[in-house]
Amino acid sequence: MNSKYLLTLVAALAWPLTASPAQVTVQVVSANDKPLANAAVYLDSAEARAAVQPLKRVEITQEQRRFVPTLTVIPLGSRVHFPNLDNVRHHVYSFSPAKPFELRLYAGTPADPVVFDKPGIAVLGCNIHDAMVAWVVVVETPYYGRTDADGRLTLPQVPAGTYRLRAWHADLPAGSPISDEALQVGPTPAAVRVRLSTTVK
Repeated sequence: MNSKYLLTLVAALAWPLTASPAQVTVQVVSANDKPLANAAVYLDSAEARAAVQPLKRVEITQEQRRFVPTLTVIPLGSRVHFPNLDNVRHHVYSFSPAKPFELRLYAGTPADPVVFDKPGIAVLGCNIHDAMVAWVVVVETPYYGRTDADGRLTLPQVPAGTYRLRAWHADLPAGSPISDEALQVGPTPAAVRVRLSTTVK
């Protein structure tokens, strides 16, 4: 086998491993085919876990006695600050296994952030204002986000490979598992639809 042929063969075999990242668009809909805004969507794989990078600063504020945003999706190890912009004090807490913590009655911004160091879903509340609720979805991947008003999320640079496409929404019945299906990403853009077992009027 001559060296020119060998070089061509090696290049051909390597192409699938070096294919350009592709755009993946996911639309999340309800059981009655209505778009679901504020759904957490992420792509999981061994390679994705190896590439995850925590965010140094994420903010979930308290404004007009509510959390903003109500859904936050973050990579594992991210540091979250909880500024209180109200003129009353709040007591932020979570009893969720993914991240149990308490920020006792305070105004302003606590000096230390909360580090979310386990994957999963943390439900946030306020001991003083029972109507305040929010969710933090902690993922082990750099390919994640939340859907827009049309139920869509576009991930612009996803390397080719085999992933688990996972989606979750706060309106799912209590105890519902995260939606989980296989997704093969190639060198061309892909569009996927995920249906969750909740209804929208």
